[in-house]
Amino acid sequence: MPGLQEQQREGLLCLLVLRVPSAPGWPKDCSELPSGSSSGIYLIQPKGLQPIVVYCEISREDGAWTVIQRNQRDTPVTWDESWSTYKYGFGNVRTEYWLGTEYIHQITKQKVYQVRFVIWNAENLMKYADYNLFSLGDESQGYQLRLGAHSGTAEDAMASKGTTTMHDNMKFSAKDRDQDTWSSNCAASYGGAWWYSACYSVRLNFKGAMTWGSLCNGNCRASAILIKPVNHC
Repeated sequence: MPGLQEQQREGLLCLLVLRVPSAPGWPKDCSELPSGSSSGIYLIQPKGLQPIVVYCEISREDGAWTVIQRNQRDTPVTWDESWSTYKYGFGNVRTEYWLGTEYIHQITKQKVYQVRFVIWNAENLMKYADYNLFSLGDESQGYQLRLGAHSGTAEDAMASKGTTTMHDNMKFSAKDRDQDTWSSNCAASYGGAWWYSACYSVRLNFKGAMTWGSLCNGNCRASAILIKPVNHC
């Protein structure tokens, strides 16, 4: 089983197979890739940052999404990482990874973004929950999450639950940075790092069976989180 450093090195090796955009400079996100690009690993360069490696999920129907998280139940990634590790990301961009809370913030401040949470339930059926707005505050704001209106085939488990399990408007919490609304530390008690309140109805940054509301409460098989700019046309 590969360790975290080995997985990160594998992710860097993906640079060898990048599909380079034809236009000068790197795209700011996956939506700026040349027309006709296919899903895969690319370099993007959000404004003010060095280029970073991401996975772009591209389809004719839905356009190009930047994948900021991917996980599965049997992942070798522990997800039990510190605030600073979550800040700059970890894992293998080919398989399971967290892009980095700081990078996600920097991407989402460039434009107005939407998000898609993709969940595979216990029967391995894929469902998705879209929110028409998605942004993270900066680190001084605790990478606070902001979501818009919900649609999709999976329930609104991020923003419509009670105050003890709400995730919208919550700050990001890790085992060594407690920013939840519980008297104890949700991340230390329940694992991973997330926009915990007191504590959760969604838990995707986790090694083992994940949770999305009542769709798969502790037995989700896999997840992915994708973002792209809102189309105002």
